[in-house]
Amino acid sequence: MPQTIRLQPLTADAFAPFGDVLDAGGAPDKIINQGLCGRFHDRARLDFGPDGRAGISIFNAEPRALPYLLELVERHPEGSQAFLPLHQHPFLVIVAPDEGGRPGRPLAFLTDGAQGINLHRGSWHGVLTPLAAPGLFAVVDRIGPTPNLQEHWFDTPFTVTE
Repeated sequence: MPQTIRLQPLTADAFAPFGDVLDAGGAPDKIINQGLCGRFHDRARLDFGPDGRAGISIFNAEPRALPYLLELVERHPEGSQAFLPLHQHPFLVIVAPDEGGRPGRPLAFLTDGAQGINLHRGSWHGVLTPLAAPGLFAVVDRIGPTPNLQEHWFDTPFTVTE
């Protein structure tokens, strides 16, 4: 029998143990481009490790639906991973605390359609989970010679609900 996880809104405070929320909320840090552009400066702690470099990839994920069955989480021990939606549709973000090298009980967040995320190095997280098409994202993450993926399959899956 799956365990249930309730969705919560994605906020910077709730997400802080796992990464950064990327949005243009509040007043901009600077006004640039002849006064016509607000710059929300340095919003993510990017980390590509000693042997890595930043890479930008485009992901095109198939939409999922709620309730969502969570069977697997993964993490990237060598670097951070940022997801920047190329649309304005909310998407599902699942994270879990690390408990001795294994994921603890997951948390599920719903973006507001104008938010991206940056997962800190080593944060357990679900796979990219758009809830509407297109599932198009720019992804900024580590490119390097060492393995950067660990997966964990749950013995008992979780069901994510509204």
